[in-house]
Amino acid sequence: MSVVRSLAVLLVAALVSSTTAARGWQVTQPFVGITYSDKTLDSPRPLRLHVAQIDLRAPGIRFKVSPPGGDREVMRQSTLDFLTQERAQLAINGHFFLPFPSEDKTAWVIGLGASEGRVFSAFEIPEQSYALVAFAPAINIDRDNQATIVTYDPSFADRQHVREKVSLWNVVSGSSQIVTSGVATVPVYRDDNHFDADLDPGGPNNYSNARPWADATTARTAIGLSQDRRTLTLFTVDVRGGSEGMKLSEVAAMLIRDFSVLDALNLDGGGSTTMAMEDPATGKPSIANMSSDNPLGRVVATSLAVFANRR
Repeated sequence: MSVVRSLAVLLVAALVSSTTAARGWQVTQPFVGITYSDKTLDSPRPLRLHVAQIDLRAPGIRFKVSPPGGDREVMRQSTLDFLTQERAQLAINGHFFLPFPSEDKTAWVIGLGASEGRVFSAFEIPEQSYALVAFAPAINIDRDNQATIVTYDPSFADRQHVREKVSLWNVVSGSSQIVTSGVATVPVYRDDNHFDADLDPGGPNNYSNARPWADATTARTAIGLSQDRRTLTLFTVDVRGGSEGMKLSEVAAMLIRDFSVLDALNLDGGGSTTMAMEDPATGKPSIANMSSDNPLGRVVATSLAVFANRR
């Protein structure tokens, strides 16, 4: 990489760090191209947040989604174990999955999924239509680190094709797109005033627009892109250790306000929420957040690993 480009990468990282720090975040740069921010808040309730921003142009940055395997679509594995196995520097949990709850060692992934070019899960209409939208958008990071929100192309029967002119490489899907073109887009329920809404009322707690699933204050994991598509933001908030979780609308607002995210997806949350990271000084992997499932994090369906050069 040229000296000019190296200086440009460092300048962008410095600008991101200074802007985030100005909003009260504790900011470090543990690896080349990764800016890590954490913050403790007292309002609107006690919160502990962990955010990693990845400069997609930085030398050494690459990604990997958990690969397919087993008698379903994937072998379940904790995000920490995936980080350790792959010798990555950072990882977060990814897809919602079934069966759940379950002690099974394998799972079906909900939504589009791919690992290094192997598409192993298709767009779908989920059973949990009170929380997950049909044919939910996904995020694709191609082999050149070009990141794009991708959407379902109904002209293909296999449900594994997207409208965008991209090659699927590493793909993660969630419940819905919660930020679209810089605006919060948390989905609502079909009722007499919302004929074209994306969610069905009902579910285990009789969810509706009066009582939405998205308004639960719980642990959350989200992934977002900047306007220039050069910065990938990975977001987690805890619901343990003095942190009481967030609504999806609050997550969307924070991503827009503090991290200039243009588009974002909500990934699996609650006990699945995990951000694992290698200690840049010792090389020891650990969980940055506090899992509400167990100290080592839930055994989930997929995780997204980030590889970066050490400083």
